[in-house]
Amino acid sequence: MENQSSISEFFLRGVSRSPEQQQLFFGIFLCMYLVTLAGNLLIILAIGSDPHLHTPMYFFLASLSFVDMGLTSSTVTQMLRNVQTQRHTISYAGCLTHMYFFLMFGDLDSFLLAVMAYDRYVAICRPLHYSRVMSPRVCALLLAWCWVLTHTVALTHTLLMARLSFCAAGEVAHFFCDIVSVLKLSCSDTRINKLMVFALGGTVLIVPFMCIVISYIHVVSAILRVRTPGGGSKAFSTCSSHLCVVCVFYGTLFSAYLCPPSVASEEKDVAAAAVYTVVTPMLNPFIYSLRNKDMKGALKRLLSCQRILSSWTQ
Repeated sequence: MENQSSISEFFLRGVSRSPEQQQLFFGIFLCMYLVTLAGNLLIILAIGSDPHLHTPMYFFLASLSFVDMGLTSSTVTQMLRNVQTQRHTISYAGCLTHMYFFLMFGDLDSFLLAVMAYDRYVAICRPLHYSRVMSPRVCALLLAWCWVLTHTVALTHTLLMARLSFCAAGEVAHFFCDIVSVLKLSCSDTRINKLMVFALGGTVLIVPFMCIVISYIHVVSAILRVRTPGGGSKAFSTCSSHLCVVCVFYGTLFSAYLCPPSVASEEKDVAAAAVYTVVTPMLNPFIYSLRNKDMKGALKRLLSCQRILSSWTQ
C-alpha cells in the first residue's frame, strides 16, 4: 500500500463522459463563467463608485459578489482547462488547493447570506438603532469573522485530507475536487474525515440557514404590524432579492448534500454542484440589479460614465 506522496494526480470525470457533450458543456460553462465575472465585477464597481450605496447592505453585497467570483473560479477554471487540453487530470497538491478554496468560498457564501439577513432584521425591526448596531466597525468585524471561520473550516478539511493514503490515482466522480468524491478514493481510515464533514459541514449550512430563518420570522412579523399604506410592501421589497438568492443557494446545497445516498445519484450531485457553483453566482447580479432601484440607478450611472470616458479616448 503506497502512501499519498506516491500519488501525483487524480482524474476528474467532468460533467460528462461523452467528448461531444464535453465540448458543448465547455462552451456553456465558459459563457456562464464570463457572464458571472462581468456581472459581479459590475456590481462591485457600481457600489464602490456610488456614495449613496456606501451602506452596510451594499457593503455585504459587494463582498458577496467577490466571493461568488472566487467560488466559480475555484471550480470552473479547472474543468475548462481539462476540456481544452483533453487531459482530465489534476495534481495531488492542486486537488487539495482547489478543495480548500472551494470550501472557503462556499462557506463564505453561506455566512454572508446570514449576515445580510441580520442586516435586514436590524434595518426593519430596529430602525432607530440601525446606524449604531451596523456601524462600519461592526460590519468590518462581521466580515472578518466570516473569513476567519471559513478559513479555519476549509483548512481543517484540507489538512485532514492530506493525512490520508491513496493506493492508486483514481477517478473523481465530479468536475472539481469535491471532498466527498475524493474521500471515496482513499484506502485509509476516513472515519474522522467523514465525521468532520458531517459535523462542520452541517454547522456551516444549518447554523447560517437557521439565522436567516429566525431573522425573517422577525422581519415578517414586523412588516405585518406596519399600518402605513404601502409601508409593508416597501419594507419587504428590500428583502425580496436576498430571499431569492437564499432559496436558490440553499435549495441546491440541501439537495446535493443532505439527501440519502440511495436517492442522490452522482449525476444529481454534479448537476446540483453546477447550479450552486456556476448558475447561482451568475444569477445573483441580475437578481439584485433587476429588483433593486438603487442598484439599477448606480449601474446606469456607471455605464454612462464608461461611455463618456470611451468617447473621450477615441
